[in-house]
Amino acid sequence: MSVIVKICGLATEDGLDAALSCGADMVGFVFFDKSPRHVTLERAASLARRAATRACKVLVTVDAGDASLAAAIKALDPGLLQLHGCETPERVAAIRARFGLPVMKAIGIFAEADLALVPVFGGVADFLLFDAKPPLVGSRPGGSGTSFDWSLLGGIETKRPWLLAGGLNASNAADALAQTGAPGVDVSSGVENAPGVKDEAKIAAFIAAVRGAAEKLGLSGPVG
Repeated sequence: MSVIVKICGLATEDGLDAALSCGADMVGFVFFDKSPRHVTLERAASLARRAATRACKVLVTVDAGDASLAAAIKALDPGLLQLHGCETPERVAAIRARFGLPVMKAIGIFAEADLALVPVFGGVADFLLFDAKPPLVGSRPGGSGTSFDWSLLGGIETKRPWLLAGGLNASNAADALAQTGAPGVDVSSGVENAPGVKDEAKIAAFIAAVRGAAEKLGLSGPVG
């Protein structure tokens, strides 16, 4: 299969329809009330019905408790749980076991030392997500539109498939793939006109840029 494309932070019917019609492989819905892309349980249920099985629905949470996770899972019926907080490896394993769903763990990257977490979480998560590390304690853990030094991921070896996030858009997607060889990419603010407001033309341009670059570079996504 081709490089995975995930459009994250979807909160409206128009944004979701654009992502689906342009061929996104994964569509992400954020359950984190500090995010401008946060969706309620009612909104999630409506969007989930609209998405149906046209793409993998990803539930994005930040240090959520079991009760909150259970309610969000019931509303969205996701195919994948994305943990984007300070969850420990033990917590990741516990969530995976309790809810019986594959898990993607986000790892914030700023310097080479941050890569020490890759084998740790690679042993308990099904996917990894490499995102720009928040600059300040208490900052939102994702969706900031900032990137990190992609060369840090050159030649990285992991036990699990992974996605690249952080500051991606249509103009830099090819460079990001060339530097990292990422089997998947995740975009949110890079296809928006304002926080939480997705733009269909930007989504289409981003996906086209990724597909074109992946073909040129001979890249593919995870097998299976």
